[in-house]
Amino acid sequence: MNLLNKAPMTTTPTTREHTIDAKGKRLGKIATEAAMVLNGKNSPDFARHLIADVTVQITNVSKLDLTEKKKGEIYQTYSGYPGGQKNETLEHLAGRRGYSEVVRRTVAGMLPNNKLKKQLLKRLVISE
Repeated sequence: MNLLNKAPMTTTPTTREHTIDAKGKRLGKIATEAAMVLNGKNSPDFARHLIADVTVQITNVSKLDLTEKKKGEIYQTYSGYPGGQKNETLEHLAGRRGYSEVVRRTVAGMLPNNKLKKQLLKRLVISE
């Protein structure tokens, strides 16, 4: 067997794009689908310690189907200092930062709290 005539095997990184249209859909349904795809749980080569080669793009976020009860949901932030806890409703947060921030925080809450979380969130692209 002559190994010198074989061409070297080249691999190209193939980043898949997964697009979710949020028009008329519920916030939780979109967030669970995005979190599942970002984790790579829908691919056959899933491994917990590896980041899947996928980019999730969510479009039409401003046309979400939000109920009045959901608009009153509380989002909390904590600075780490005494008295540094702040609460605001979903409607106020959406008015201040946009619906993309609401979706980003919801998806972040559904991802595992480990070292890969920040890298996974960088692969999430949200457009109003």
